Amino acid sequence: MPINGPVSPLAGAHSVLRPLPLDAVNLTGTGQLASWQRVNRDATLAHCVEQLEQSGALANLRIAAGLESGIFRGFVFADSDVYKVLEAIGWEAGRAGGGAGAFAGFVDDTVALLEAAQQDDGYLDSFFQVAKPDEQFADLRWGHELYCLGHLLQAGVAWQRTRGRTDLLEVGLRFAGLVEQRFGAGGVDAVCGHPEIETALVEVYRVTGQRRWLELAQRFIDLRGHRSVGEDRFGYGYFQDHEPVRMVPGATGHSVRQLYLAAGVADVYAEDGDPELLAALERIWTDVHQSKMYVTGGLGSRHRDEAFGDPFELPPDRAYSETCAAISSVQFNWRMLLLTGEGRFADEIERALYNAVAGSTTSDGTAFFYSNPLQVRTHRDGAHEQAPDRRVGWYDCACCPPNLARLVSSLQHYAATTADGSLQLHLYETGTIELGEVGGVATVARINTGYPVDGVVAIEFDAPFSGGEVALRVPGWAESWRLRVNGDAVKPAMTGGYLRVAGTDLRSIELVLEMPVRLRRAHPQVDAVRGCVVVTRGPLVYALEQADLPESLVLEDFVVDAAVPAELGPVDPLLGLPLVRIAGSRRASHSEELYPVAGQAGPAGSVGFADPAGSAGGAITVTAVPYYRWGNRAPGGMRVWIPTS
Repeated sequence: MPINGPVSPLAGAHSVLRPLPLDAVNLTGTGQLASWQRVNRDATLAHCVEQLEQSGALANLRIAAGLESGIFRGFVFADSDVYKVLEAIGWEAGRAGGGAGAFAGFVDDTVALLEAAQQDDGYLDSFFQVAKPDEQFADLRWGHELYCLGHLLQAGVAWQRTRGRTDLLEVGLRFAGLVEQRFGAGGVDAVCGHPEIETALVEVYRVTGQRRWLELAQRFIDLRGHRSVGEDRFGYGYFQDHEPVRMVPGATGHSVRQLYLAAGVADVYAEDGDPELLAALERIWTDVHQSKMYVTGGLGSRHRDEAFGDPFELPPDRAYSETCAAISSVQFNWRMLLLTGEGRFADEIERALYNAVAGSTTSDGTAFFYSNPLQVRTHRDGAHEQAPDRRVGWYDCACCPPNLARLVSSLQHYAATTADGSLQLHLYETGTIELGEVGGVATVARINTGYPVDGVVAIEFDAPFSGGEVALRVPGWAESWRLRVNGDAVKPAMTGGYLRVAGTDLRSIELVLEMPVRLRRAHPQVDAVRGCVVVTRGPLVYALEQADLPESLVLEDFVVDAAVPAELGPVDPLLGLPLVRIAGSRRASHSEELYPVAGQAGPAGSVGFADPAGSAGGAITVTAVPYYRWGNRAPGGMRVWIPTS
């Protein structure tokens, strides 16, 4: 039986594309995604399991079960860390070559612990059971009970789909039944302060076939915007409870909450086809991606409330850009891609995945960023999680590391889809795709590529592919490309961001995407980076690090010469990735005053911000690293946006 992945619309759903079975795609080789999955399997999952014990998340459940005594430790939603790790291991169990067997004992023990901690009525939330037993469901605004339930249900879905194991899902369904009884039709009109349960309920409907769970998800979405969460210092928009979903003009509030809600709305639309929901999703997407997104795909410019700012409010040094927000962007864009088949959504999956998400962890997979700034000043105190110059092993608020683990263990889910006997390729990585009857005959597509370091994607079929078409995404950044089919150069039609190759006796395809280094500017209303450029190559954003500069040159004093083309440089032996060479100069002089008269230079030989051309400072060439690998060699200053004056 094929194994479905994290998002699996039912037959007849309002989706243009359908995901391939989770076990049909196997990422192999030394590419970024395959290597990331191996690191996740070999290091990140074990690290997460260890931290669940050290943080007290598992002890909280043991106290709730009456197995030991003590006080609750951590944030109120600590249970969700446990559920996300269980989900991550569940998807790993369904991955070809996966290593979930090493965690069998942990999974068995944790499921048994959850069964022991669960109350007779189905309630399960260790914070309230241990710390506030008389206040269950009394504070939906900040209590996170339904949020935690959502993650529990998603973990149960993962194990049911990959191993046919139902005990974890049954724990979640007992809790969900209590929630339905209390908040379902005819019950209390209320929503959770942190959206998440909506998308989980839709997936439970897809697993069980019981429409009651879809209807409960629909109800929670319909109840949004009626200000049931109550007054709060952050305002109703922070919780997406300021305006009904069908009427919102765009994205607002806490970035993760907003896109988790949008993902749930997309799931509901996929099953019920309400056009008003799709129109709202389009407005949210447009608002985010045209005026509120960092060039890395990071989201959230305000530290105070982890929220979207105003349009074009995108300061690089104060970027909050929480890891979970970038992950939620992947989740939202994946659902929009399934609904529409439009390549712009795959482009944003790629942008976030290769930059903001990948940059949130070390190359060994055991240390993480919570926030992901685009600039760290040379003299900044980088010890704080909201102003980092180094990754750390865990956080008091540990939502990001296990969230990352569950995404990475299911990365193959986002690589390819099918529709009407055709194959669509969205992410390029060395590996195999078991096509089954897609294309009219059972065959395997073997993909070989060095993407995203190079743009050559070679595909060979074990048996000729016939009957449908093969659609290959041409990323929005690609200015030119070449295509060969069965060895012959061709120029097929391109629609929706995809080259459409007719499925007639296909034996091989080679797509070559040109990947020159490019300097890009921001929209003129992004005041924080006006007069700056960012270095890009293919889907990768690059960054300057103090570690790569001469000792005498402070990061803030380098000015790029945008008239000189940047070029590909050597491979860094530690990172194993090519650097980029950038021509520029040292700022020649500056006034010692904080706010000097414009144009007034300082003492000869001083370094600073006058004489932007930098002729007196001398020309210099520096190297930049892929943003997702910054901070892996030494802590220190970093910047993505480089001044030209």
